[in-house]
Amino acid sequence: MKKSLAIMAGAVTLVLSSQTFAASDMDLWVGSKIYDRAFGRGCATCHDIATNPNLIKNIKDGSLSFSQFKATVINGKNAMPKAAAAMDTVGKKKGYTGDKAIKAVFDYLSAGGGKIKKPKK
Repeated sequence: MKKSLAIMAGAVTLVLSSQTFAASDMDLWVGSKIYDRAFGRGCATCHDIATNPNLIKNIKDGSLSFSQFKATVINGKNAMPKAAAAMDTVGKKKGYTGDKAIKAVFDYLSAGGGKIKKPKK
């Protein structure tokens, strides 16, 4: 009996840990605002031009994971400056700072970017 309970508990844990939870409409909207306004000019100033890596493509094809994205936002990389503080400055108005702000931007980019309407409460 104990053995079968342990096996079931392990199976449930495996199923739950592998689920991907969708971002809320508010997460996507705030992520879009952070992306549009970080550094006062927005992330797109550098990232939505042909000569720089396309974040949306790299996130969607899996070549840029959330952990890699987060590390780059926090630490900077090559010409990319540290961006966490700039993201927090925009996100804090809606209660999105730290990991929550970074995840909102990642989710926004994962969803394809573009215009996001403000969700109704």
